[in-house]
Parts: sequence; structure tokens; C-alpha cells
Amino acid sequence: MHQMTIIEKIFSRASGRPVKPGDLIWVDLDLVAMRDFGGPNVVGEYQNSFGSSPVFDPDRVAITFDLHIPARDEKVAQNQRRLRDFASTQGIRLFDINTGVGQHILFENGLVKPGDIIVGTDSHMNLLGALGAAGFGMGTTDIAAGMYCGRLWFKVPSTVRIVIKGKLGEYVTAKDVILLIIKKMGTDGALNRALEFTGPLVDSLSLAQRITLCSMVTEMSGDIGFIEPSAAVLKFIQDRVPGKIGSISSDSGEKFEKTVEFDVDGLGPLVACPHSPDNVKPVGEVAGTAVDQVFIGSCTNGRLEDLQLAARILEGKRVEKSMRLIIVPATMEVAREALKAGLYDIFLESGAVVTNPSCALCTTGHPGILAPGETMVSTSNRNFIGKLGKGAEVYLASPTVAAATALTGKITDPREIE
Repeated sequence: MHQMTIIEKIFSRASGRPVKPGDLIWVDLDLVAMRDFGGPNVVGEYQNSFGSSPVFDPDRVAITFDLHIPARDEKVAQNQRRLRDFASTQGIRLFDINTGVGQHILFENGLVKPGDIIVGTDSHMNLLGALGAAGFGMGTTDIAAGMYCGRLWFKVPSTVRIVIKGKLGEYVTAKDVILLIIKKMGTDGALNRALEFTGPLVDSLSLAQRITLCSMVTEMSGDIGFIEPSAAVLKFIQDRVPGKIGSISSDSGEKFEKTVEFDVDGLGPLVACPHSPDNVKPVGEVAGTAVDQVFIGSCTNGRLEDLQLAARILEGKRVEKSMRLIIVPATMEVAREALKAGLYDIFLESGAVVTNPSCALCTTGHPGILAPGETMVSTSNRNFIGKLGKGAEVYLASPTVAAATALTGKITDPREIE
């Protein structure tokens, strides 16, 4: 048998036979998920195609509300009611509005473990690779079919290894690392491929930092990004998953399509400028750019650790008076931890608005959308034109750059904040 990458091992298990890149295979699914955005269309497709037939396994289907929460208008309310009714009728798991970002809710609730294959309606489902699971975002028809039969077909991708060496300097984060990678590889640099992040730096990263890396594989058009779970990550999962879990890693030997190396020694904070995640520049090159609003949160940078980075800079200071700072924890679990740690006091005293956990300002479904001509610094993963308001501009950055910017009203290097 040839040496296998992580995705090849996962697909081999789920298909019942050894696989190699390029193979077309049917695999068994461990979890099918949908959210309040996209989910109503899936339910409609399912009912049109399969009527009132039961889903393949109600314990392996989940609905998360994470975008329009609480409902912002009547249409959203109707869609959410449709999902509640479907969940009740089918007996499937429903995580209602008191939750947060869907993928984070799934792994916090023990529905994700290394080696799983999980499909959902979110294009960033692949951030679950941070826990060693194969997450894939898919369209309405695929999710409906997977929900009915518990299987879907895939083309096995080849794998690119990303080796990251060096140590991060003060105020430099995993967000800067992934922006560096996207700058070099481009928005199509991982098209139809899996990535594996390895190297001394990656081994030392926390779960929150790993999520940041894997959550932006989509921005390189990649299928999935993996990091071999560390002992700390495995403990996080085991504390939530019933039964014993195992880790997953690639075989030793040559089995990657190619290897790309990055050295982060001396790396400073980076910013992705409008209107593409690969339009990346050192913060110093855009420092001084006037900003109207800052958003700290999202599936990419909404964990407790991200909020702590921001609080470290904001503590004892006030947001610039013309600035709007919106902070959104990824989940209620994160929000409770932040509250206990005193972060809410820091944020509120600084002049920030802290909203309920959700995807928030990743797209136009959340309060805080920009007016034409306005500019925002965001810790999210995308800054495409029109995504957060027509005629607006969005810069992507780390929580440290975002917090520093909120204090000055212009893009600011956090290392310059006293």
C-alpha cells in the first residue's frame, strides 16, 4: 500500500478501500450539518425529493443557527421556524439562537473527532481540520442527499504540505501566518487540494490558533486543511466526545504533491487590503489609513484566546471617539469564559459594543453593515467587494491589529501602542 496523507486515510476508512489522489469514491458520512443560512433551502430540497422520509440517522444530522440570530426580519423568522419544525419532526439535533458559530458549536458539543467526515452548508466547514476532521462545505442538493442516505461521492484531492518554521514575535499571531501563506499562494493556490500544516511552529499552536490557520484554507480555494492533533487538542476533544478517540497523521515518506516552506522569524503584523484576501501588505505600508469600524470575532478569530489578545491592548484605554468597535464571541461557551475572565469589563469600558455570539460581520446578515465609502478592519476571513455593504472597504487583520486600530481610528501597528 502506498504512503497516505491524512485525507487519503480518512477517505480510505470511509469508503472501505485504499484510495489515491484522483479517485472518485463514495464515502460514509459521520455528520451532516446545516445552518439558518442555506438550511431552509436544504429542507425544501429534502422534502421535494424525499417527502417525509426519515433522515439516515437523526443522531448524525444537526442544525445550527449562527448567522441571523436572533431573527432580524419576518422572512428570517419564517426560515428559522421551518428549521425548528423539521428538527422536531425528524428528531435531529437543533442548536437554536443561544449558541454561536456553527462549526464551533459542533466541536464544543462533541460532534467532531479526528478522522470524521462532516459536510455542511458553510463554506468554512473545513476549519474542522484543526481537530483532524475532514469538513466540507457543500450546496443544497448534496446536503439534502447526504442527509437522506448518509453517503456522498468525492474526488480524492492531492495534498500540499505547508511547513512553517521560526517563532512569532510579540503581537504577531496565527492570523499573520495564514495571511503570509495566502499572499504567496494566492486565492487559487490550493484549488481542489488538501493542505497539511506542519513544522515546529505548527506543533506548538493552540486549538484557537490552529482554527485560524484552517479557517482560511477556503480563501486559497482549498478543499480542506489539516493539522495533526496535539495532546492538548486531543484532550479538548476527548473531554466532549463519548468513548475513546484516536489521533490521525500522514504516513512518513514522500506522498505530497509538493512542499512549501515558510519561515516566520522576523514576521510582523500583516493586513489583507481590499478587495481580496491575498492582497496582503505589512501593516506599516497601510498604517494611517482612516477606519470607521472594527470587528473582532468570526469563525476565524472568535475564540477566548483571540478576545484576550484584543483585551490586552484595549485594557485601560478608550476607543477613538469616531470609531465603532464591535466584538462578538464565537460561542456562548467562549462568552461565558470571557465574562469570567473580566474581558467584558475591559471591552465595555473601552467603548466597544459586545453582541451575542454569532458569525456576525462576516456577511450582510448582521447589525453593523457599512455605508458606502466606509472602511472596516475585520478579523474575519473575507473582504470581497460588496460583502459587507456596497461601496465599503474591508481590511483583514489579527485581533491585535484590530484592537490597536480601534484605539487610534486608523490602521495601526499594535507594537506602537503604549
